Amino acid sequence: MRMRKIQWVFVCLCLFFGLKSEAQELQMLINKALENSPRIQQIEKKYERTLERKKEVNTLPNTEIGAGVFVSTPETRTGAQRFKLSAKQMIPWFGTITARENYIKSLSEASYQEIVITKRKLVNSVTQLYYKLYESKAKQKVLEENRKLLETYEKLALTSLEVDKASAVDVLKLQIRQNEIIQQKEILQEQFLGEQASLNKMLNREADVSIKVPESIGPIEKFKVINVDNLKVHPELVKYDKLYASVMQSELLNKKNEKPLIGFGIDYINVEERPNMNFNDNGKDIIMPMVSVSIPLFNNKNKSLSKQNRLQQEEISFQKQERKNVLEATLKNAIAKQKAAVIAYQTNAKNLGQAKSAEQILLKSYETGIIEFNDVLDIQELQLRFQMNMITSVVNYYEKRSLINYLIK
Repeated sequence: MRMRKIQWVFVCLCLFFGLKSEAQELQMLINKALENSPRIQQIEKKYERTLERKKEVNTLPNTEIGAGVFVSTPETRTGAQRFKLSAKQMIPWFGTITARENYIKSLSEASYQEIVITKRKLVNSVTQLYYKLYESKAKQKVLEENRKLLETYEKLALTSLEVDKASAVDVLKLQIRQNEIIQQKEILQEQFLGEQASLNKMLNREADVSIKVPESIGPIEKFKVINVDNLKVHPELVKYDKLYASVMQSELLNKKNEKPLIGFGIDYINVEERPNMNFNDNGKDIIMPMVSVSIPLFNNKNKSLSKQNRLQQEEISFQKQERKNVLEATLKNAIAKQKAAVIAYQTNAKNLGQAKSAEQILLKSYETGIIEFNDVLDIQELQLRFQMNMITSVVNYYEKRSLINYLIK
């Protein structure tokens, strides 16, 4: 079945997203989304309905059958005519039915591209949401680590307070900072639940189903050169090629419809025998084969359809060019933002290392009996900001990689 082939193609497509062992959950979610999505099922039914139309067009016009009774029976030499039966079948011009089938086939090919596009978009959407879930979880983990670090500093401050080397204000500042971190963590937890519900609904299942996210999604990889020419075969652009081809088939069908219809039929007239007469053919019924031709003398309709087809082809060409420009701009923007994510990650990693060095210097100062808790808070806030920025950079990198894969894979 072609539908199963589509499923297999998109399972393979998941491999292009660089899924590693720790991200097997993402691959499973993608597979479930492709299998359960009502949107995909809807488009597949539309595609099947388009294919079914081939049977509809592969038929002849209705056979015409008529019957009539002579109210005033005409008398002929062989007898009076009582009733008449007739049958007629019109046949389209040679190649018309084939032209119809080709037109429907071209429409089905355009409809098939909709399935491809929708599945690729779904893979990208699931991947993006999955990375958002990772971002929320990873930031919660960093916040919890920093909260515990502040608890350690608070104990140091309390110890210093006992020997008059710190003030109660220092302790309160540390406690306030812990409260802020707890607040941020709770907000991120609510954000995680909302994103989890969105992803579950994308998979067409209950919103509160727990989704497992990895501890890490791997380091940022070395940037690879992107082949922009791959956009030429993107299904969003191929769809316009298929639509253009369908209009061409529509015009071929229109030309066939300009040809005459040929009809074959037969008339049967029942003749009653003349009474008290004996001669050859007395009461002989009449059978009359017939041939007819339906000629479209006034074909303004076909001329108008031809003009409409030309205009529609021009419209499709402009639509394709406009969409190509959008896709190229999106790709260029994604590449730039992916590079920016790499730069941001490297800069924040460097700054985090320096902040940790500053933290070590502060801790050594405590051993000598001197510690500035304002400096401790500043360094802690810097470390937290750099750690959060690194997580955001990693997520931005993988989100843009997912988008780039949607555009060029």
